[in-house]
Amino acid sequence: MASELMSNEIALLAIFLLSVFVGFEVVSKVSTTLHTPLMSGANAIHGVILVGAIVVADHAKTNLELGLALAAVILATINMVGGFVVTDRMLQMFKGKPKSKKDSGEGK
Repeated sequence: MASELMSNEIALLAIFLLSVFVGFEVVSKVSTTLHTPLMSGANAIHGVILVGAIVVADHAKTNLELGLALAAVILATINMVGGFVVTDRMLQMFKGKPKSKKDSGEGK
């Protein structure tokens, strides 16, 4: 029983490490010009990932499972908030500069 539990924990750790590696590789291959628009469209997916991490944390039976699930919740939260911050910065770039009274000709 103890060896079966240990092999399950090793399998969970392997899945977690592989998902970190695959996620890093996928994001690093996206060109800089496409990264911001893709992040704005992926914020909903990040929300689903956060909910999934919370569900996994709720069903955790061992301390390792709970620790990995809480790490997933923290990382998913950082990822989601960061996506919204980047999206907001992107949208600020497309806003025009406010016209002053001097530029509009009302000062004459």
